[in-house]
Amino acid sequence: MRLLSETSFRYPKALSFASGRPYEGFFEFADLHRYLDRFVDDSLARGLPEERVKKAVFQYGPTNGVIRDAVARMLNADEGIHVGPESILITHGCQEAMMIALRGLFASPDDVLLTVSPCYVGIAGAAKLLDIDIEPVPEGENGLEAATLAEVARRVKAAGRRPVACYVTADFSNPSGHSLSLETRRELLEVARDEDLLLLEDNPYGLFCREGEEIPTLKALDTEQRVIYLGSFAKTAFPGARVGYLVADQPVLGGTGDPRPFAEELAKVKSMFTVNTAGVSQALIGGLLAEAGHSLRKATRELADLYVGHLETTVRCLEEHFPQARFPEHGVRWNVPGGGFFLLLEVPFDAGYPALETSARDHGVVWAPMRMFYVGDGGANIIRLGFSSLTRDELEEGIRRLAGFIRASSPRDVDVANPPDRDVANLLD
Repeated sequence: MRLLSETSFRYPKALSFASGRPYEGFFEFADLHRYLDRFVDDSLARGLPEERVKKAVFQYGPTNGVIRDAVARMLNADEGIHVGPESILITHGCQEAMMIALRGLFASPDDVLLTVSPCYVGIAGAAKLLDIDIEPVPEGENGLEAATLAEVARRVKAAGRRPVACYVTADFSNPSGHSLSLETRRELLEVARDEDLLLLEDNPYGLFCREGEEIPTLKALDTEQRVIYLGSFAKTAFPGARVGYLVADQPVLGGTGDPRPFAEELAKVKSMFTVNTAGVSQALIGGLLAEAGHSLRKATRELADLYVGHLETTVRCLEEHFPQARFPEHGVRWNVPGGGFFLLLEVPFDAGYPALETSARDHGVVWAPMRMFYVGDGGANIIRLGFSSLTRDELEEGIRRLAGFIRASSPRDVDVANPPDRDVANLLD
């Protein structure tokens, strides 16, 4: 990821499909003041003393967080996840939630983390920092498959090791954009039960789909407390707040011998990492949630529609330059997710780091090589396109530049489609 940032820095005029940054067109300074005021007003209206509200914003706060109740209400409204505030831990972004969950779950050198491959680089990096061994679970055509997960878990056990948990993104995964069917989600929960696994469900993009196409999360379907749910407000609100959370309602025995949610035990881990999550940041998110009636799904509908529009624009531009009916001639194809921030593009040449450098330097367009997302080998001729942060005009121009790069890089015996110069925007309206 550092290489992608450095490439974009060296070529500032290049349009970047490399990142998963949210769209910045809705960011307003005035919102920050309004959210903070709303948090204070809402807290006082609920009868909290002013001194306590001041401490929540200005002072070191409780390790578990000060907006757990608001997050619990949001999860109930948006995801049908019914947990109490005591089962929630507020973190510095989802990356810290991953670190805390892994540190709390993996205690023995024989413990193994299973993860879908390709996967978000943050989970692989967190496991590496904590010296946790990873076993990849290769994606199928439509994402993680239950039978493959069961097979890998049994293979790890047969080697005398213990598969503890599997990392999965059920909705519009990063990097592939895949979503799991309702049937697959239920099958994964069955495998988790049969193989005595936990599922670490990461869901940063689940709200960004077409209206009416939502599928229940793994956690919403979880009746046996097999899922630890990882969430963030980076994409739904703004990443500058650095507020995430985890839901861990699994009962464990605390120091007194009484059962308590696993989240409360994980708070001990967080206290050694970051002490607590910044009170000002929590107040901003708390005010946003209060203003939204604790439903981010409703509050982000316009944003979700924009991202779906970005996806449709990207796909239509790709089709204009590389008609799929002529795939045997040009060798370029892509998947079409139902939402989220990313799609995959297969090209007829090695799409590694040297190709990325050429693309940025000579064609003014940056993207992410897929091989960086695999646990082990894979993705040599596939690139990830992130379409979230660009405007529609930038998407159109970016795909035009990308098409030029692909034509220049393809083998000479591949007749890459070169459509006539015309107004692509008219085709997308």
